[in-house]
Amino acid sequence: MTGKQILRILAIGFLLSSCATWSTSDVEPAVGAKEASAAAVEKSDPTKIMLTQDDIVDRPYRVLGDIEVTVNKTTLFHPDPTPELVDKELREKASELGADAVILIRYGTVGVSFMSWGSLDGKGRAIAFED
Repeated sequence: MTGKQILRILAIGFLLSSCATWSTSDVEPAVGAKEASAAAVEKSDPTKIMLTQDDIVDRPYRVLGDIEVTVNKTTLFHPDPTPELVDKELREKASELGADAVILIRYGTVGVSFMSWGSLDGKGRAIAFED
């Protein structure tokens, strides 16, 4: 291996290691919620949003919308996306809707794509408790 080849490999490695992970999200409003979304929504504190893979049956709530997020691993050198990172993104997206909880959470599988060295999807339903 020549010096130029080694230098090229090091340069490519440096460029790949300088990228960070990134995420995307999407919100599907509940039926009839489009009109309500026109009104100003007060964001909730993401750290106080409850997450569960089950439904909540002991309290009444209203559905704010179905949300979906994706956490990506941008380079080979970054750690794989985890359910904890997906949970953080779900909380952030739910807080924008003023949610108290995200229910019926489902996680995808980690996979490699054209734009990412690994990604993990998460879906759930943002809800607000009725007091």
